[in-house]
Amino acid sequence: MDSQKIFKFLADKAKKKEKTALVTVTNVQGSSIRNPGDHMGVSESGEFSGSFSGGCIEAAVVAEAQNAIIQGEPRLVRFGKGSPYLDIKLPCGGGLDLLFFPIKNDTFSKPAVEAFEKREPFQIGLPAGAEDILFQPLAASKIEAQKIEKREGCLWVGHYPHPKLLIIGHGGPVHSLARQAHAFGATIEIFTPDILLANDLRAASFNAKSFKTMGHTSLIQSDQWTAIVFLFHDHDWEGVLLAHALRNPHFYIGAMGSKIAHTNRRHILKDLGVSGKKIDTIHGPIGLFHSSGDPDTLALSILGEIIQQYHIRCGPDR
Repeated sequence: MDSQKIFKFLADKAKKKEKTALVTVTNVQGSSIRNPGDHMGVSESGEFSGSFSGGCIEAAVVAEAQNAIIQGEPRLVRFGKGSPYLDIKLPCGGGLDLLFFPIKNDTFSKPAVEAFEKREPFQIGLPAGAEDILFQPLAASKIEAQKIEKREGCLWVGHYPHPKLLIIGHGGPVHSLARQAHAFGATIEIFTPDILLANDLRAASFNAKSFKTMGHTSLIQSDQWTAIVFLFHDHDWEGVLLAHALRNPHFYIGAMGSKIAHTNRRHILKDLGVSGKKIDTIHGPIGLFHSSGDPDTLALSILGEIIQQYHIRCGPDR
């Protein structure tokens, strides 16, 4: 989730004519909090964006990156288990292989930032030689490609849009989920028939819209990296909106309610012409755990399930 900030950091430094390096995890041995394809950006002054640990190797990574910038050549360095840095240990006991790539002519960070803003997938290529880092748009048909792979003399790292969350409903869980998803860093859009709730959410700087009828299906605009959550206590609101959402691109759809409510939901959707295969994709009862009616706990359960599904789609092996 921090790649956009890292590329923005590099783009800002390029504008100021500061030399920088992109540091990339290429391999993990044992346990690690980071995965292959994760980055840090480092400037010649020692400023950096991103992290690889809880603070135990960042100073050494920055020093190595500064040296790579001076030398002007890429280098692969092991940190942790098997590292030449004998005094630097990872608490988990594992090892990280980091590729330090000094950036000479930055032509990739600006289009990378723009791609994130447009919610378009892309790859960056780290050449085996000392050439510049490459930027390549990633077609929607290629989103199942590995996150990191070697081909054509380059190490290619895929980057995907951050999760977008459409929250449709009313009641306390709407505000709780919006607040927690914002803290996570997701893009959030909220749609509710409750005008007072919409006003409260807008006052809290959320993108919230109110609607008066369940036929406002045009409000639902999604892509392959969108999670759509229905939080209605009055399930009569769901039918048409949920049927429309199921026909739109998404990586997750969930709906609040008991097992009995979900069984009734299935019958309503079937009557609306939705196939059983699509109905089966709905997460209902929603969330990783279903025993609590507390809005904050329910929101945490839902957000956990969404993040889990997002990483299945675009995680370390994607």
